[in-house]
Amino acid sequence: MSHAIKVHQTGGPEVLRWEPITVGAPDAGQVRLQQTAVGLNFIDVYHRTGLYPLPLPFIPGMEAAGVVEAVGAGVTHLKVGDRVAYASVIGAYAESRLIAAERLIKLPDSIDNNTAAAMMLQGMTARYLIRDIYKMQAGDTILVHAAAGGVGLIVCQWAAALGATVIGTVSTEEKAALAKANGCHHPIIYTRENFAARVLEITNGKKLPVIYDSVGKDTFMQSLDCLQPRGLMVLFGASSGPVPPLDLSVLAQKGSLMVTRPALATFIASRSQLEENTADLFEAVASGKVNIYVNQTYALKDATTAHRDLEARKTTGATVLTI
Repeated sequence: MSHAIKVHQTGGPEVLRWEPITVGAPDAGQVRLQQTAVGLNFIDVYHRTGLYPLPLPFIPGMEAAGVVEAVGAGVTHLKVGDRVAYASVIGAYAESRLIAAERLIKLPDSIDNNTAAAMMLQGMTARYLIRDIYKMQAGDTILVHAAAGGVGLIVCQWAAALGATVIGTVSTEEKAALAKANGCHHPIIYTRENFAARVLEITNGKKLPVIYDSVGKDTFMQSLDCLQPRGLMVLFGASSGPVPPLDLSVLAQKGSLMVTRPALATFIASRSQLEENTADLFEAVASGKVNIYVNQTYALKDATTAHRDLEARKTTGATVLTI
């Protein structure tokens, strides 16, 4: 009998319940996947609390790695025993599951299952942020909020490898050191200094062409003051809470600014987009441009503790729930 974490009502970490589930044979186009590692992401918290509503009950989690156990009719690119990973598919907090084969990517031998589970959602998010939303160029100066987090560390490394100057906000000295060791040229400890004033100082008043913000409410409005005219604000998360309603005329007043609220699913909607994104990510990791740091592991059945630590900002880099 397989087990999974289920959510029957939205709320705090205590609503995560470890329960038995039945997983049948795969239908046409599906595989049955024996999962080995599940990635922990802040979107899991948004689903659990109801900020991003899902029909109840549901199994949370958006990324994992594992081994193909059974293959349904019509599946030709995968076979039993293949190691695979996926992201942006709800239902990952389970020991085994059925999943559409077209959403699975076969893993190269150089990437182990824990690393794969940690890198798919965060790594592909970083990739679309710096290659699709804004095409990073050598000489750009950028701001990354939560620079010591999972996506933040990858963006810092990748942007620095492309020749950008990276400014990042963090909450502690330890996180500042971690960000600096991973491509962040100017870590700002926002609990000690005003990040907007520091950005103006670092850029000699020139400000920035783009800002990547996964924090939301606590950083959004101040971030607008860090952008150049026609600069781009990329809001891709809300760890501090959702951004309040905004009078759009503010964007004109601050220099014809642009704001986007992207989601990974849009950028990997087709099989070709998924393959392009993961190919870039695997190359960046294989070449050493990007290192994936699994800094915390918890047993899947202990997801409640993992969520508490994530929300308390006790984690850095990537966190994996093991099976």
